[in-house]
Amino acid sequence: MSQPYSVEDLLYLMQRLRDPKHGCPWDLKQDFASIVPHTLEEAYEVADAIERRDWPHLEDELGDLLFQVIFYAQLGKEQQSFDFSSVVDRLVRKLVRRHPHVFPDGELRTPPGTVILSDEQINANWEAIKREERQEKASLGVLDDVPLGLPALTRAEKLQKRAAQVGFDWPQALQVLDKIEEEIAELREAIHAGKPEAILDEMGDLLFAQVNLARHAGVKSETALRSTNQKFERRFHYIEQQVASSGKGWDSYSLEELDKFWDEAKQQGL
Repeated sequence: MSQPYSVEDLLYLMQRLRDPKHGCPWDLKQDFASIVPHTLEEAYEVADAIERRDWPHLEDELGDLLFQVIFYAQLGKEQQSFDFSSVVDRLVRKLVRRHPHVFPDGELRTPPGTVILSDEQINANWEAIKREERQEKASLGVLDDVPLGLPALTRAEKLQKRAAQVGFDWPQALQVLDKIEEEIAELREAIHAGKPEAILDEMGDLLFAQVNLARHAGVKSETALRSTNQKFERRFHYIEQQVASSGKGWDSYSLEELDKFWDEAKQQGL
């Protein structure tokens, strides 16, 4: 049996794929922007495997996600901006710096327990780290570095958290519920008026307020909606089974009859 491949082998493979003369035509056409959709897709597939507790599949999906990092590193190397080694170096330095309670002297390889710091010293180091990072971000606005490419629900939550850090936030969840009711009334008005632009605007406001409520309730809105999507799939699949076993077509059933199947699915815990 051959030796298992290593990260070095993966880096070499990536270089071969991007070889101008003998590489893969598809890989050679790609740039940073073109592979972003693939990166997002792979991240979602990792999340899906975890939610399904499909560990063999997760190993495969993590490999696909790692390949995205390798691809970006190769592109960075080609334009002499960065490479995989510099990405790793920057990451390790940042993590060592952010964990002074684990690496009290700021060195990765110092054996555990060699350097003992008091709680006061650890707290002082942590405050120094936070000051340094605040200085690095001093030129940025509160919301400036929240990534645009995040899923809308996740980005809404991050925007709200950032605003909350400077005191712009509802103090209680019940106040957010009041805001949701206000947004529902405004959406109802827009629908009655038949104004598509207003409907779009008010729908966005309602969703944003719902994300805010989830945040106050300690719920990840993206996770909650993914869970509901899966629940909808299970129950709708039950409806499909009932329709198929009846030998009749969908058009033979009224909405009320289909809704009865839905209630049956709920009663069965689907």
